[in-house]
Amino acid sequence: MTTLNDVAKLAGVSTMTVSRVINGSGYTSPAAQARVNQAIAELGYMPNVLARQLRSSRTKTLGLVLTDIANPFFTTIARGVEDAARAQGYAVMFCNTDESVDLELEYVRVLIQRRVDGVLLVPAADSSTSLDLLRTHKLPVVVLDRRLRFGEADQVRADSEGGAYDAVRHLIDLGHREIAILVGPESVSTSADRVAGYRRAMIEAGLDPASQQIRFGKYTEASGHEMTCHLLAAPTRPTAIFAGNNFIAFGAMQALRESGLEIPDDMSIVVFDDLPQGWIIPFLTVIAQPAYQIGKKAAELMLERLASDEPIEPRTFVLRSSLIVRRSSAPPRSTSKQPAPARARSMENPA
Repeated sequence: MTTLNDVAKLAGVSTMTVSRVINGSGYTSPAAQARVNQAIAELGYMPNVLARQLRSSRTKTLGLVLTDIANPFFTTIARGVEDAARAQGYAVMFCNTDESVDLELEYVRVLIQRRVDGVLLVPAADSSTSLDLLRTHKLPVVVLDRRLRFGEADQVRADSEGGAYDAVRHLIDLGHREIAILVGPESVSTSADRVAGYRRAMIEAGLDPASQQIRFGKYTEASGHEMTCHLLAAPTRPTAIFAGNNFIAFGAMQALRESGLEIPDDMSIVVFDDLPQGWIIPFLTVIAQPAYQIGKKAAELMLERLASDEPIEPRTFVLRSSLIVRRSSAPPRSTSKQPAPARARSMENPA
């Protein structure tokens, strides 16, 4: 293995000079710098970054714990985190929990052992143990996508309740009265917030958000299919479905096709979350979340905290989600469309 001494010998300088060139510290003549860089290139020398990081107590590495890396929403978040981190010389370690609290805790332990400088976390149902462990090790945490139900930490998420309200208002303004909502686990804050937005829109319109029209499951295609089958077997069939994410929507669409129902002629669908361009021909009416901005903002909060010599109070940013109307939503048969009232919300609301 090539050493610092080998570089110094080939360049005809001291090891201190080589160290200064590598670290960018202290004065070194341009001629000496050129000889050192040429020697590094010829020998293929790689500095011992790990040893240097251990001496400085920083590894320039962040951990990103996601619940479903296969979901394009989370891959887009990851890209936002990575771009912001890389711009400041940080690398990112990715972990996928599949909504498992146990697997989340296992990954958090691994990240602590790997000496990451901070953790960006999309919490599973109850992440209190993971958060307590990170606090014990004095690791900064930023919570993404979901609302923290206990303790304090920086948080960045989209407005799930407001987005759900907009989606259901859109269906109501089209003339729908029997509207079902399909979401993930009841213990996950995005599910609770989206149901809260659904209830608010229904109650404001004088409609009863019947319990049989509210279905909790998982944020998966299989769960969307199962919940939709139960809806279609109920005595009162809805005319519209609000799906809590795009995977639930895919499962719902499969169940509708199997039942011979057409979208939107027989059933309208609105989805919380859009798909990146290029995945499919745009068809679904969606509540689009600023996924990239969520990841980027979360990384920026983390890096600000790491760079600060003074304590920073926990900050919460709730980013606006927007309704995009496409072909999957239409008035129910025999009902004419009514105009929707104009509404506006700020793009970013620090809480």
